[in-house]
Amino acid sequence: MLLTSAAQTDIGLVRHENEDRLLCADDLRLFAVADGIGGLPGGAEAAQTAVTALLREARTDATGKTGIDLRRAFFAANAEVIALAEELSPDTGLGTTLCALTIQSGHALIANVGDSRCYLFRAGKIQLLTTDDTVENEVNLRRSRGEHAVLEDHHRNALTRCIGQPMPLIVEIARHSLETGDLLLVCSDGISRSLTEDGIAAHFTPDRNPAQVLAALIAESLSQGGLDNATGVIIRIDAL
Repeated sequence: MLLTSAAQTDIGLVRHENEDRLLCADDLRLFAVADGIGGLPGGAEAAQTAVTALLREARTDATGKTGIDLRRAFFAANAEVIALAEELSPDTGLGTTLCALTIQSGHALIANVGDSRCYLFRAGKIQLLTTDDTVENEVNLRRSRGEHAVLEDHHRNALTRCIGQPMPLIVEIARHSLETGDLLLVCSDGISRSLTEDGIAAHFTPDRNPAQVLAALIAESLSQGGLDNATGVIIRIDAL
């Protein structure tokens, strides 16, 4: 398999610190974005710890023949962020999102906790491959089951899961087949909340390579006010 990747992060125009972290490990075919949770201390430290743990566990898996175990790596990242919270912020804890994908045997395996996202762009169309762990989506799920659930607008985007939570972590792995020419975008909400899906898709033009697409996405997020850190990793499948 041949691929081309690009990664970029920007602090934005409002935040005083970039609490996003990214991973672009072509040799492992492993890519990730972590976004430290605003409102809690140590967001950058939590995000960095999660990405570092993910990379370490993946390199350990790479010595064997079974491929990267994303679920196990996420549990390791969660445990290390919890341990860090006991040192830095025992009263309030730490938290970060983590969205990661690994490419194995012509498939993308994707794990996500929080509201960082993974998109697939194929044949001119964009598809969201992850589900945000937010109060809004939780309420919608409960309503679909016939349950009564009230959604307060100011809690709409609040996270229901994150890396660093003390409760048992649930990690689901999605598997998607790939085709030559596919482009995958892993990004923080500094991009996904600034641009609509159609707005994101509009930047995936044939004359742009992944680095140029990513630069254009971040530039547009800044033009929309740059309210948050904006981070992304793009992977183009050049040959299977």
